[in-house]
Amino acid sequence: MAGAFASIAGAQQQPAPLAVHTLKDNISWIEGGGGNTGVIVGQNGVIIIDTKTTAAAGKEILDDVAKLTPKPVTHVLITHSDGDHVGGLASFPMGLTIIAQENCKKEMEASLTSKNPAPSDHVPTKTVGNKESLTIDGVRFQLFHWVPAHTSGDMVVYLPDQKVVFTGDIVATQTPYPRIHMEKNGSSEGWITTMKGVLALNADNFVPGHGDLQTKADLQKRLADAQARREAIQKLVAQGKSLEQIKQALGEPNPSGLTYPSFNEVVYTELTKKD
Repeated sequence: MAGAFASIAGAQQQPAPLAVHTLKDNISWIEGGGGNTGVIVGQNGVIIIDTKTTAAAGKEILDDVAKLTPKPVTHVLITHSDGDHVGGLASFPMGLTIIAQENCKKEMEASLTSKNPAPSDHVPTKTVGNKESLTIDGVRFQLFHWVPAHTSGDMVVYLPDQKVVFTGDIVATQTPYPRIHMEKNGSSEGWITTMKGVLALNADNFVPGHGDLQTKADLQKRLADAQARREAIQKLVAQGKSLEQIKQALGEPNPSGLTYPSFNEVVYTELTKKD
């Protein structure tokens, strides 16, 4: 579990300064310092989606929010348990409502005994299963978990009135293929199912876990590429090819600095795993 929480943080030795981007009148997203962060200003308070890697970045999020509105942060939605999405909670005030998928909470709790724990005093206070609709401060949200994908506890956040989706690391644009944490029971097949669910939502703007704003066409291409790559690996496995032979045949597109398996390795492991 420790490696999972440290994987992205370790690759970002000098995080870029946080940059605030306005998406809609009451919706912004903040990049830098870890995974992207969502900021939704409600009638009386502010809802945050993901909190970056460190306590310092968490404090910077709160400082940026204070420049946008005098309203207090009241809720945090967590898309998944990776340290670069939950670490900043350490600087957030106590007493917040923290919402996550039920398996995400389990992963955060399991990390508490690791070398890179989630903030122990900011574990989720409310969990969701597969789907939940709720209104927070006058803003409608729909929260979705289809199956394990990037992790076992992914939660996609959809704002139906604004047609905006926060995908978490279901989409991370630094890599051309999905990022899957096998040690958190993620699944390449589950990622495909999840992406199909995301694309079925009536949305125009998609804020990824990492990278720039995405369109539906961007995500459709990402899905098609992942399906084609998975099918190609499946054919090569059926021919008895080794992982190294598959890497040579298909290429191994994975940026340096990432410490978890590439999409090739994940799919190969899944297809050759003995029950």
